[in-house]
Amino acid sequence: MIANERQYQQTRKKLADLDALRASVGAGTAGDDGFRDLQTGGLASQSDDLRDELAEYEELRAGNTTTIESSSLAGLADALIKARIARGWTQADLASALGVAEQQVQRYEASRYVGASFGRLCDIADALDIAVHETLVLRAS
Repeated sequence: MIANERQYQQTRKKLADLDALRASVGAGTAGDDGFRDLQTGGLASQSDDLRDELAEYEELRAGNTTTIESSSLAGLADALIKARIARGWTQADLASALGVAEQQVQRYEASRYVGASFGRLCDIADALDIAVHETLVLRAS
């Protein structure tokens, strides 16, 4: 998942590099004949993944997203990052709202909020002005 503009720009560059490599493989100027199909398929798959990540980030950044779902507590971290992006906030904006250094928000997001307390997660949700609807489902045992 792309969490900030720097990662977005890096992903765009990776995609351009992969597309160039894929073109050279397709043209027969890179790779072995026996592996060309395999290389092309792998590069296409990687390119598709990067395109999906870029499209998701661009959609969030456009500000049209109003609902972000998470099917688990583990997914809450990505949902909070997506909410920040959908709000049009940078990591610095969130840090300012929380009264912490930008590097702290960068660490939280890089670790997917593993070290953040429950109270801090609540603070983040409040700062982003998001409503969280909880449903606990007991699985059949």
